[in-house]
Amino acid sequence: MGLQPTNFRDVGDALSLWLEPSPLPRGRLLRGGKFDELTALADLGSARTILNLRRGPDPTHLAARLLHVPASDELENYDTRQHRVRQWLGRALDILADPATEWPVYVHCTSGRDRTGVVIAAALISIGVPRNVVFEEYMLSDGADADAITLALDGMAHVVKTAPAGLRAALLGGG
Repeated sequence: MGLQPTNFRDVGDALSLWLEPSPLPRGRLLRGGKFDELTALADLGSARTILNLRRGPDPTHLAARLLHVPASDELENYDTRQHRVRQWLGRALDILADPATEWPVYVHCTSGRDRTGVVIAAALISIGVPRNVVFEEYMLSDGADADAITLALDGMAHVVKTAPAGLRAALLGGG
């Protein structure tokens, strides 16, 4: 592999730091920052779908399905107790649950930390990963803010209750 985005990692592999076996298959869900400088899909873990959470578009030079669920300017703290944050998060989870989504999926924002961290946290909580492990996975990111992920995790019970049908199966490889 060549140059990789900021905070790039295979989420299933990262979970194996705390849980063995990892509850999420390795190579299935990838996360990180923007990839404007990359020239090869292999630098994104051979992702077949790229879920962009930032406002700007992705470069189109990589042969992957590009999907865009930008967070609005109003979403500053990703407090999942807020309705508008849950709506945005629900749109991202809908993509992960969609049978048309091709895996592996690369989820990213600018730095691969906050927006990406909230979406990854919701995905992990939905497959039963313990909150403390979700917290630690987020904290692997450069510049991680413990207060920000704690705030996001505080409202996750509602997010998981309303998660799209098929999300768990899709994340685990059965969808």
